[in-house]
Amino acid sequence: MAGVKRPHDVSANVQDEPPSPYISMFEAFRSELDEHHDRRERIIKASRDITAQSKKIIFALQRASRLNSQLPPSIAKDVQIKLKAIHGLFQSVSPDLQGLNAWRYQRQISSGHQEYVEALSFQQYLELQKLLSLEDTAQSMPTDVPHTEAEDHLLGLFDLTGEMMRFAITSSASNGTLHGANNTTILSDLQSLRTYFERLDIGKNNHLAKEYDQKMKTMRNSVEKVENAAYGLIVRGSERPKGWVPDLPEGYRGETEAVR
Repeated sequence: MAGVKRPHDVSANVQDEPPSPYISMFEAFRSELDEHHDRRERIIKASRDITAQSKKIIFALQRASRLNSQLPPSIAKDVQIKLKAIHGLFQSVSPDLQGLNAWRYQRQISSGHQEYVEALSFQQYLELQKLLSLEDTAQSMPTDVPHTEAEDHLLGLFDLTGEMMRFAITSSASNGTLHGANNTTILSDLQSLRTYFERLDIGKNNHLAKEYDQKMKTMRNSVEKVENAAYGLIVRGSERPKGWVPDLPEGYRGETEAVR
């Protein structure tokens, strides 16, 4: 009996087969991953923009010449404009940080929160010579924005010591004194902060251990720089003639006098 030839065109048989139940499942996975990557990129971009605006606030605040007093109007206006921009950036990614996503993307928004805390705490310290609390940070944020985590607040305060050091060095060089009020100076405030930070024990297994150690080292260096500047004022202060001021660049002298 002669064999029967099978047709080479099998497309008709393929079309008759039911669709695989896995196709729709993997299409859903693809859509979810696409949404995840798009959301992650939006949060990273917003965090970078928040960091950039916060740095601009810090640069503006470093132009102030007095501690425990209101900021000059030009600086205060500049700071408020940038704070408004930061709040708008936080609100733009607020829908992406609701529910479990607040934890899922915490690392992506963390740097923005830390820089914001640093800028806000530096402003409050210059105006009131007080430390910014976690509650103060929460109250400064728009109501529909997830609050800053305690870890980001703590790391932002670590960075504050660096800005306090720069302000102390600049003001002591131009005025010959360390600013302060109520029998405290910026140096004593830095020393108190160092004491409180050193009391913290987050444990070696904490995911912040490495970053915490790095910031602790930087904070101690900042305090030591202000201590050395204070020693220099005390030891060499009597050698300076009355009315002595350091040789400042022409632009810096004019800018310093303009904000007084």
